[in-house]
Amino acid sequence: MTKEAKTIYFDSPGAANTEETLGLAKIRAEELGIKTIVVASTTGNTGVKAAKEFKGYKIVVVTHTTGFGSPDTQELTLENKEKLEKLGAQLFTGAHAFGGIAHAARKSFNTYVLGDFMANTLRMFGQGMKVAIEISIMAADAGLLSTAEEVIAIGGTARGADTAVVLKPAHAHDVFSLRVQEVICKPRL
Repeated sequence: MTKEAKTIYFDSPGAANTEETLGLAKIRAEELGIKTIVVASTTGNTGVKAAKEFKGYKIVVVTHTTGFGSPDTQELTLENKEKLEKLGAQLFTGAHAFGGIAHAARKSFNTYVLGDFMANTLRMFGQGMKVAIEISIMAADAGLLSTAEEVIAIGGTARGADTAVVLKPAHAHDVFSLRVQEVICKPRL
């Protein structure tokens, strides 16, 4: 059996694609009957936009870990955190699946570790693709996504959203079971 699905390629990466990415993801979610959306959001702006776009869906917003930008600092604004909670989104803040303690080893010993290789390999498809896959693993590990169901994962390059994929998530200890089923949109790099 063959299925046809459209993929949109943006001329450039970045936040300018956020609204279109969310709109395209919602259309595909409706077509496939997917009810769970996982989205990366640093300050919470993209998460709030996604929570508004996907009212009635299960929305999981994955933020940077505290201390990612600078020690003891959380980039998710308090205002956006409150908005996300009011909109019914679930929040996850924790160590990056491809980084975590490995980032400390890279910095301390000036060497690369497995997570770096995985992240850089995925970046060949674009930063947003790496982000979408990584946040899916993180949310699955937190028990916020079922590995038995397809979800739509949304990531971006620097700020905003520019990549959306349909995937079946996996836990970090079983990462090679994760399957990207469809690419909805991404920048053409």
